[in-house]
Amino acid sequence: MHDELMALAGRLAAAGERPPLPCPDPVNAAMIRNWTQALGDTGTWDDVAPPAMIQVWSMPGLVRRPDQRGAADEVLATLDAAGYTGIVATNCDQTYDRYVKVGERLRTRMRFGGVTGPKRTAMGEGYFVTWYQSWYDENDERVAEMLFRVLKFKPGPRPPAAGASGRYPLRPSIGKDTAFFWDGVNTGELRIQRCADCGTLRHPPGPMCPQCHSPNRDYIVASGRGEVHSYVVHHHPPVPGRTPPYAVAVVQLEEGVRIVGNVNGCPPDEVRIGMPVRLVFERMDDELVLPQWTPVDAPPSPPSPPSTAAAAGPVEAEPASGGLEIELTPTFIISTAIATRDFMPVHHDPAQARAQGSQDIFVNILTSIGLVQRYALETVRDATLESIEVRLGAPAYAGDTLTLTGDRADDRTLRVRGAVSIGDHLTATVRFRAVRGGTTPRTPRAGSAGTEEAP
Repeated sequence: MHDELMALAGRLAAAGERPPLPCPDPVNAAMIRNWTQALGDTGTWDDVAPPAMIQVWSMPGLVRRPDQRGAADEVLATLDAAGYTGIVATNCDQTYDRYVKVGERLRTRMRFGGVTGPKRTAMGEGYFVTWYQSWYDENDERVAEMLFRVLKFKPGPRPPAAGASGRYPLRPSIGKDTAFFWDGVNTGELRIQRCADCGTLRHPPGPMCPQCHSPNRDYIVASGRGEVHSYVVHHHPPVPGRTPPYAVAVVQLEEGVRIVGNVNGCPPDEVRIGMPVRLVFERMDDELVLPQWTPVDAPPSPPSPPSTAAAAGPVEAEPASGGLEIELTPTFIISTAIATRDFMPVHHDPAQARAQGSQDIFVNILTSIGLVQRYALETVRDATLESIEVRLGAPAYAGDTLTLTGDRADDRTLRVRGAVSIGDHLTATVRFRAVRGGTTPRTPRAGSAGTEEAP
């Protein structure tokens, strides 16, 4: 299959850009209103569409017309037939030549980029598939372009639980000194014990501070980022629920302490001392979750600890960092997927999502890039977006909370991080063109993420 796949990919790439296809609908106020309401964007878009909506105008919707074939459809179908039935988006880079206006009828052109693989990922063995898309107005002038990349993978089984009871047989010993740590793991936090008197951090937890000998203690919540300090590759003896070889590492956290955990998401022979890693949570059975590690650039992580999802729509708050928090209720995830015309079952149907190896339904990438746009324009007022580049990491599952924060890399660049309980859901780079002149089609919402003015 691999050789045939690569030959097909070569032919499609050599064919270049496909003939233009008309977008199903003109740019219209109703779809803009649905999109902004679903994403919680309370600004005003009068005669132009939010730029991050550009892909929405060409999405085929629930029923695809015969002429709405994508540039990668043949490759994706070939991978499906070979058992690579899982799919997650990993990258979306959009560049905006100008904002499109209500009433415009757009056309889109696509060209195939390429295929890389097979790769061993946290989701299973897979291939990365890339294509490009551009949008043009009625005068055949380009208004936007995009790079889009997905991972097509073979869904792997959940970690096996040995024993007739289905319980993973190796259990941590939980006592008064360590209960806070495991309570944190069950809520998606990595808690590090801290001396309540001198502030020294320590791990593993203990009854007394090794520096000042105080028995008073509390904890901090670690960032979930670090690097491999040392590691071994385990071959023998057999461990229930594990298939050797696998890497076990001592991870140096950003906070300064070290913690032991397996390195998932890459072959053990790719683990290196100094390799940056991020936290993931691995469910071993219905009761036990273990904190583990994966390379920071690994594709979406394994399932995280379950959370109880609220039944209502998005609930937002301003975190202490000055960013934006969004509660990922099922209503939010489903409504944003529909508003972006993405009807893939993994964003609507929990059973389909779990069959693919996911914990639950999860946020789609069209929503992720829309939230990055929203955060950027609420942080840098009255700016015009030039481009947004998004790289996805950990899935943003129903029941979790997405926290968006950012920092200015330079006068016209904003770096955005979107974190969930199991790590970074996204990292993004937003570039601004200038302050809008004349009319201002968008008014930032009250209580927005910041008050900066664009340069």
